[in-house]
Amino acid sequence: MTWTTKPVTARKRYDLRGFTLLEVMIAVAIIATAFTAVLGLQSQGVSLASESRFNTMAPLLAQRKMAQMESITPEGLSADSGDFGEDFPGYTWQIDVQDVAFEGLSGLPDYLKRIDLRVAWGKGKLYQYHLRLYKFIPKSK
Repeated sequence: MTWTTKPVTARKRYDLRGFTLLEVMIAVAIIATAFTAVLGLQSQGVSLASESRFNTMAPLLAQRKMAQMESITPEGLSADSGDFGEDFPGYTWQIDVQDVAFEGLSGLPDYLKRIDLRVAWGKGKLYQYHLRLYKFIPKSK
């Protein structure tokens, strides 16, 4: 019996070497694209969570502040600003009070006040919530 050996061709040696540089570069590009997408979604999720927190908290704080303003006597209504204390860090409020004048009734005393409240959160005041209240003030006898 005679054994004949066939010469190893260049193609077979190439098959035994593993991945080519091009295949590795394509795999790295795919992984980089996937990580970029995942990190973008993570960033967007954090942003939406912050916005959701503000959209939940700001109306409650504004309602609380407006309830305080409704209990103040008409003479005590004035523009003011401040924050909500240590319980709600970063939240600030600002109130503007204006008399509402009706055309043709300029000689009468003011019976209606417009109260504008702005609740803001964050240093850049990116998040703001506005609320307006009209308060009727009856004639004093």
